[in-house]
Amino acid sequence: MVAEESLQFLEDLKANNNREWFQENKKRYDAFKKDYHQLVTSFLDAMKPLDPALEMLEVKKCTFRINRDIRFSKDKSPYKSHLGIWLSSGSKGYNRSGYYVHLEKGASFVAGGFYAPEADDLKKVRKEIAFFHEDLEEILNEKQFKKVFGGFDRNEKSTLKNPPRGYDKEHPAIELLKLKSFEALQRIDISEALDKDFVSNTVKKLILLKPLNEFINRALTTDEF
Repeated sequence: MVAEESLQFLEDLKANNNREWFQENKKRYDAFKKDYHQLVTSFLDAMKPLDPALEMLEVKKCTFRINRDIRFSKDKSPYKSHLGIWLSSGSKGYNRSGYYVHLEKGASFVAGGFYAPEADDLKKVRKEIAFFHEDLEEILNEKQFKKVFGGFDRNEKSTLKNPPRGYDKEHPAIELLKLKSFEALQRIDISEALDKDFVSNTVKKLILLKPLNEFINRALTTDEF
């Protein structure tokens, strides 16, 4: 679970997103950071026995800096006002599919998969889908997965209007091949994070994404594309 004070800190930070306020509330941030890292530890302790690919993960590899990269953003707010946890077997320089928890008032969710891959990785995933789409369809149609996540999150930004170059429009998995991003998510209410069973309840959802992550990571670990 998350301390109520941590969620309040994020709310207050959102309303006062400037360096002066942040410096004045440094002790609150330190308490938030401690709570954040403890939450990540709890997730790792629960997930590692269920997904051995995460065994070598440390807390520092699963957290995000609170400072925003504002170099190329119109929004110059210096700090993030949400809490994010990323659990993935990927290492530096190697992108991999994984699990994600996002806590933000009005915009909380749990998710997994591969978000907005680079061109070479996208080619690899599409090739895997083209040859083994039955495997992916079985994963997406699994009863519990479908109940919790429904399927891939689709929107205009993540889906091509036309078939990708090199693929026939009559391919049986053409709608999957049109995807540019491969993530499934379930929106939750931030109040759930205050429940003592938040981690265990969330892990039950996240682990449903394991077969999807394995399918995508299988594609990414080949040198052929």
